[in-house]
Amino acid sequence: MRLVTVDQIRQARHLLEGVVRRTPVEHARDLEGSVGGGVYLKCENLQRTGSFKIRGAYTRIHGLSEEERSHGVVAASAGNHAQGVALAAKLLGIKATVFMPERAPLPKLAATRGYGAEVHLHGEVLEETLAKAKEFASSTGALFIHPFDHLDIIAGQGTVGLEILEQVPDVATILVATGGGGFVAGVACAVKALRPEVRVVGVQAESAAAFPASLAAGKPVRLRSMQTMADGIAVGEPGPLTFEHVSTLVDDVVTVNEESLSRAVLLCLERRKLVVEPAGAAAVAALLEHAGAFEPPVVAVLSGGNVDPLLLLQIIQHGMTAAGRYLSLRLCVPDRPGSLAGVLTRVSELGANVLDIEHSRISGRLAMGEVEIALKLETRGAQHCEEVASQLQRAGYTVMP
Repeated sequence: MRLVTVDQIRQARHLLEGVVRRTPVEHARDLEGSVGGGVYLKCENLQRTGSFKIRGAYTRIHGLSEEERSHGVVAASAGNHAQGVALAAKLLGIKATVFMPERAPLPKLAATRGYGAEVHLHGEVLEETLAKAKEFASSTGALFIHPFDHLDIIAGQGTVGLEILEQVPDVATILVATGGGGFVAGVACAVKALRPEVRVVGVQAESAAAFPASLAAGKPVRLRSMQTMADGIAVGEPGPLTFEHVSTLVDDVVTVNEESLSRAVLLCLERRKLVVEPAGAAAVAALLEHAGAFEPPVVAVLSGGNVDPLLLLQIIQHGMTAAGRYLSLRLCVPDRPGSLAGVLTRVSELGANVLDIEHSRISGRLAMGEVEIALKLETRGAQHCEEVASQLQRAGYTVMP
């Protein structure tokens, strides 16, 4: 099977001039402790349409013949590929039809329509949506634009690799969020052709990781189920083309859990001031979960920033919990006037913020003259949680199990 060449990627880069942004690289000093050296973030979340997908979509659609263009294009996507295809088709004056899962995030749905595509909702999972899009292509003559398994898609995504080598010339490791494999395949094609000693590592969500089993089997293997907040990389089976590229060129594929994904989104937002979706933060999650596993300097690619605000709120709360920023405890205190005020005053002195409070005199665990106070606190982290609990005990309050 033929692999994408660096010359094809260079041609794609020339084609994309004036169409896509050369996205910035941010020096992430706060992450350097995870690797013992330099860490940089390649901000594809700041790309047009909010992700790297426009690179591959435009490269693919631009290569169509006039006959193919006349029938329009069709795509299936949970969001980012949909937006990339919609904008690329609009820029090239081609009709685009996009099928999205019925529960696709509303901001991604609105953005895809905003770029001029005709959008249809179908299916609970992406595989059902893909089948419907292919059925539409067969019945109408529209050309199906695969989200990852095509040489032009891989070549377009590979332009990120060229930019990284120019922006961080001494890079030793590149971490790339991986779903179907088109992005990491393209980056690996560019990097291995020019700097074969640089390690390219794919990162998958633990509960939606098709590549580890596929690589072990020596062929694409379909997952039986997937459940992850990182919908942008939730792909049940690699394509034959991307599998060949990944198995040949990518040094390793690691997985990250949901806790690490939420912590990574929170870190990007809080410390780097960058809005990143869970899939887009997978490379940062790998730094958090696999500390010390990657040779620096490391470039972690933030692949997308299209996140539903409601989901972002849930992720922030989940990430704060994972980072030890919330503390729930129950105190037994004397039932007399001023007891509650005394507890709250002490909590304030310790620098914790009260999120919720429950005051109860009815409990089988209480003796006469005692009251139970349940607190939910926002803290500065795990160490602060331990300090608050221990200081409350030293102040004479009984911390209940």
